[in-house]
Amino acid sequence: MKKAIYDPGQDPRFAHPVIDQDEWKERYLENGETIPYRYMHGTFDGTDVKFVFCFPPAERYGNRFHQYLSPFPGPDEEVASIGHTGAEDRIGFALKCGAYYVETNMGSRSQFGGNRDDKLTWQSSAAAAEFSREKAMEIYETSQRPYGYVYGGSGGGYKTMACIENTRAWDGAAPYVIGSPVSLPNTITMHVQGQRVLRNAFGKILDALDAGGSGDPYEHLTKDEADMLRELTKMGFPPLAWYLEAKGVIDPGSLPVLLPGVKRMDPGYFTDFWTKTGYAGSDPESSSSKDRICFRTKVRSVHRADQTDARTAEDGQNGVDDAYKKQMVSGNGAYLELEDLPRGDQLYQEGLSMTFQDGGAVGATLLMGKMMRAADGRGGIVTIGDCYGMSDLGETLEKVRPGDAILLDNSDYIAAQSYYRYQVPEDLSFHAWDQFRNPDGSPKTPQRPPFPVPFTGVGVRQDGEIQGKVINIQALMDESTCPWCADWWRKKIIEAKGSDADHRTYFMERCMHGDVAAIGNYMVVNYVGALRQALIDLSDWVERGIEPLERTVYTLGEDGQIHPETDVSKRCGIQAIPTLRANGEKCAHVKAGECVRFTVDVEVPIHAGEVTEILFAQQEKQLAARETEANGVARLMLGKDMWDASLDFEKGAKGEVHTAHAETVASYDQPGTYFATVRIATQRQGISDPFTQVLNLDRARIIVE
Repeated sequence: MKKAIYDPGQDPRFAHPVIDQDEWKERYLENGETIPYRYMHGTFDGTDVKFVFCFPPAERYGNRFHQYLSPFPGPDEEVASIGHTGAEDRIGFALKCGAYYVETNMGSRSQFGGNRDDKLTWQSSAAAAEFSREKAMEIYETSQRPYGYVYGGSGGGYKTMACIENTRAWDGAAPYVIGSPVSLPNTITMHVQGQRVLRNAFGKILDALDAGGSGDPYEHLTKDEADMLRELTKMGFPPLAWYLEAKGVIDPGSLPVLLPGVKRMDPGYFTDFWTKTGYAGSDPESSSSKDRICFRTKVRSVHRADQTDARTAEDGQNGVDDAYKKQMVSGNGAYLELEDLPRGDQLYQEGLSMTFQDGGAVGATLLMGKMMRAADGRGGIVTIGDCYGMSDLGETLEKVRPGDAILLDNSDYIAAQSYYRYQVPEDLSFHAWDQFRNPDGSPKTPQRPPFPVPFTGVGVRQDGEIQGKVINIQALMDESTCPWCADWWRKKIIEAKGSDADHRTYFMERCMHGDVAAIGNYMVVNYVGALRQALIDLSDWVERGIEPLERTVYTLGEDGQIHPETDVSKRCGIQAIPTLRANGEKCAHVKAGECVRFTVDVEVPIHAGEVTEILFAQQEKQLAARETEANGVARLMLGKDMWDASLDFEKGAKGEVHTAHAETVASYDQPGTYFATVRIATQRQGISDPFTQVLNLDRARIIVE
């Protein structure tokens, strides 16, 4: 049966758009350029859908628009990009490309989707897209239909895929760091399980995988650690992404936001996990059981925050790494002093819920942030962490009194971490779960009932029936979704369309999940420049028939990992590959004070542009430098001053592959192990445009004796 394509023009909910604000404003770009634009804000009468349109002057208009979809829309999400500047400026980039900009709140009444009509996210987006066309043709006095391009990552990637598969409101789409219908909550829960089980192993894993290492991350691990690392790697988690944890960043991602939803849909699991045979929690020797805390104590004193951390859409939290955070309420310094705290050398303190057992706040639950033991070794304080789906913070603390009983319990948090083992998909194309299947394909583990709809926030499954051109950017060090999801969707497109002629996937080395241009240090770069270039390429493809670069050539290994072609002339894609060597090797042994000769060789895939910059850092001065944001979350990111030098380089060619070569020397006065790093940038025309620099890096190890 042929699928019905949604037409917002036939939907009576969107029949009455209203413009409630119309004025001229200006965008100030990083290069000093100023672009005026006409700002319109409006609603669809009788709905909660709100939208923003930003139109460039007529002389800059190229008959197209960009529409960004946030991972977690909120009631005022349509204004979330207004405050972004520099390379983060989606509006400025659209205007520079001759496009007007569209963003909506996707009909959300609350921070997490309100009435949970998940299809409304993409249906309302389509309605806004079509109405924006009407306004554009009116403003620019033309009958020519504007071309439209929709894009979003992570949760916004699901929405982008739903848009391009189920409507014809856009001509092209650029979903990025995408998941599959079975990714959530599984990818998030398994990541946190790895953080727990491998918490004493991250340094060993990183040392083996880093430049000049043994290449065997299992060699110094315990059996439990090795089994967990192997399991999660087969699930698709990139082993090198554990570098974050090796540098002290233990971030549960969106698990605190997703966990209440899992508990609503499958409450019985959180009892069965600890009581029924076949589940890890029923085994007293499992790491789950050993890390479980169920500890009763009493409140000694209450310390309330002056005010809660109120977040608004104008804070700009609409990227793939921070959109979910606006769902949460910060403890903002509030804490409880408790008479006693759990004891042990290896306490697993993450995810401890705090449930009041009696008193005025009986039944209320908050989430612990940090635990700090008093000098007497018994009592101490617990801070209130960022809470979602729990009791009202201020109201709860007002009711708490000294002597009230409280239960500290991480049972649900630990149980959730194993959920992926008990949700083995019936669809055998999800090969990550083969390790939990018998030879006949049946599950080895007890199974939970499938969720009624995919846990994706769009109300439909990806089916591959794309209605336009698509370019997908996928990060190979993604810690929040598995890179193989892009391969799975590409195969669904081939299944539905007969080929992937209208689709490209570009896999990005050294890139993690986040879509913030400032993310970057001695281990990772960001993919933002590649994403911006993909939007330009989509426009050329749709409007002028200019084929984009060929997809990255790769294989999906039995280890669950994406392996790009090593020969750059055959690899294709959008990202150049640098190679840094110290004295001609990936690991150089030298004496203190001895000069080390560093060479950098870069190969750029066919037609992917030219090298524009090579930056060099002699050693890791501050790999884990942290910039604390207003919401209290630490990011690993460093500025341009982290680099020792910008190297001069010579351009060349190997057939159709552009190359670049650079050299420098350095020495090390003190014995020790050092890592030198080189970061390269390429751009399609070989220019310094700030929006479209495509980055990569490489490292070398130097052991100074």
